[in-house]
Amino acid sequence: MNGVRNWIQERIPVSGVELAEVTNEPVPNHLRRWWFCLGGTPAYLFVVQIVTGILLAVYYQPSPETAYESVRRITEEVNYGWYIRSVHKWAATLMIASVILHQMRVYFTGAYRRPREINWMIGMCLLLCTLLIGFTGYSLVFEQLSYWGATVAANICDMIPFVGRLAKQLLLAGDEYNENTVPRFYILHAAILPATMILLLVVHIALIRMHGVSELKFEDETDDGPGHYDFFPDHFYTELIIGLVLMILLSVLATVFPAIMGPRADPLTTPEVIKPEWFFYATFRWLKLFSGTFAVLSMGFIVFVMFTWPFIDTLLRRVTRIEEISVWIGIVGVFLLVALTTWEALVPH
Repeated sequence: MNGVRNWIQERIPVSGVELAEVTNEPVPNHLRRWWFCLGGTPAYLFVVQIVTGILLAVYYQPSPETAYESVRRITEEVNYGWYIRSVHKWAATLMIASVILHQMRVYFTGAYRRPREINWMIGMCLLLCTLLIGFTGYSLVFEQLSYWGATVAANICDMIPFVGRLAKQLLLAGDEYNENTVPRFYILHAAILPATMILLLVVHIALIRMHGVSELKFEDETDDGPGHYDFFPDHFYTELIIGLVLMILLSVLATVFPAIMGPRADPLTTPEVIKPEWFFYATFRWLKLFSGTFAVLSMGFIVFVMFTWPFIDTLLRRVTRIEEISVWIGIVGVFLLVALTTWEALVPH
């Protein structure tokens, strides 16, 4: 054993002590509370998505002629295919929810402020990629609602001034839904978007390591006590417990509420009710409230404001001299988001 250890040490000259110093970064005390550990939750669910997605890709056939039948075979014939598909579906749902909650936590704790503005923008890119990967995955089943949902999304893209037609063609691989659309969604869902997210995550984590985690103080903390604790084993155990709880939750959801098959896509029959997945409810309701071009432009403006909020926040605090003005604006924004989502969920048409 000593010979093997020496052979490895000679070729990889890193000792255990040095490795511990690199990886065992001090963690602020507020992360002992699990609800502040939402950054690791979507990363864990992303790994679940990759593993289950690879298993599903063994049987999935990305073309309009074969997509629906291959998903039906996975769901009804392949051993444990229904379970793998259901875990994939619920992991996507929880991943989107956890990314949204994590971004909200960062917003309401002011963790986007100097010098972390760039990391906030990277987080926004990760949020958009997560929503897009959810949309493209939903569109791969080639069910009636997913087909018409993709058609509606392409028509929305077409309303964007100047680049709308190009955006629609890039999304559908043509001017309308055709034989190349499902393969286009598949490439986006299984290759381009995951690779983009991995690159963004690497940069995101690197910046967190450079700047450190934003530290929060609570009333029950004493000034003379230690302000940090070790990543390993203390924080590692927290993340491990969260991962185990998520795995149990995913298994329960996949078993009790498994993914089912809807009607096969029929381009000649428009459904009476077209509803997107829940994470687009607010957007869909917004589009129904206003005219097409205004709704699309206003949504683009909202996304732009969210990206540049660290700089807008600095300006608002300087002008109003209200330190927590962003918190009040955020509360209004969350109420609007919840209201629009609930409205769309409850209204049948």
